[in-house]
Amino acid sequence: MKSNNPETQQSNNPKIQRSDKSNLKVLFEDNHVIVINKHVGDIVQGDKTGDAPLSDVVKDYLKEKYNKPGNVYLGVVHRLDRPTSGLVVFAKTSKALPRLNRLFSEGKTKKTYWAVVKNPPEKESDTLTHWMVRNPKQNKSYAHTKEVPNSKKAILDYRLIKKLDSYFLLEIDLKTGRHHQIRAQLAAMGCWIKGDLKYGADRSNQDGGIHLHARGLELEHPVTKETVKFVAPPPKDPLWDACING
Repeated sequence: MKSNNPETQQSNNPKIQRSDKSNLKVLFEDNHVIVINKHVGDIVQGDKTGDAPLSDVVKDYLKEKYNKPGNVYLGVVHRLDRPTSGLVVFAKTSKALPRLNRLFSEGKTKKTYWAVVKNPPEKESDTLTHWMVRNPKQNKSYAHTKEVPNSKKAILDYRLIKKLDSYFLLEIDLKTGRHHQIRAQLAAMGCWIKGDLKYGADRSNQDGGIHLHARGLELEHPVTKETVKFVAPPPKDPLWDACING
């Protein structure tokens, strides 16, 4: 049976260039941490599609780079939606993993996203607060303006940073980490993300992705305790290029 889920269909989209050892975008690496700029279409951990997850690609990369004969340790710290690009942090040691997990779970990271949206927001900057309800069967979340049963509070700040010919670039400071939070909250205020059919876009992107990018991350290094900052260039396409250079 053919799936109507655009995120599942990505598995068979020939235009998607997922990460492999030859094109892996490593932004930072030391003894304890490795930071990857994820391609659209990468899954961070394995799922029912059976596609090789980014975690396995990174393991293969490390195994080859350091000529390791046995298994390579790699801890998954957080995830990005499959159609989203940008920063993903992995732990290279069992010492770093629980410390990184704690930073993310306690909200002690600064996460910045870029989203290209079709409609302009009413305000050029604002704080959005919703109560999210996840529907696992649909793999979708719904943003409510008031607390409802089984909901989780979701907060983000956004600001309009560029007006393009037909689209608008928002920079988002994510305060909580709910399922599909940015996608659902922006859609709730009428600013669906380009290519995001699941949340209201009228057409998909050719690569099956959406124009949502994990742009920046700031956190305390799990071992050195120094503040580290990472910035990921967005994918190469005319619209992202216009956001950077236009």
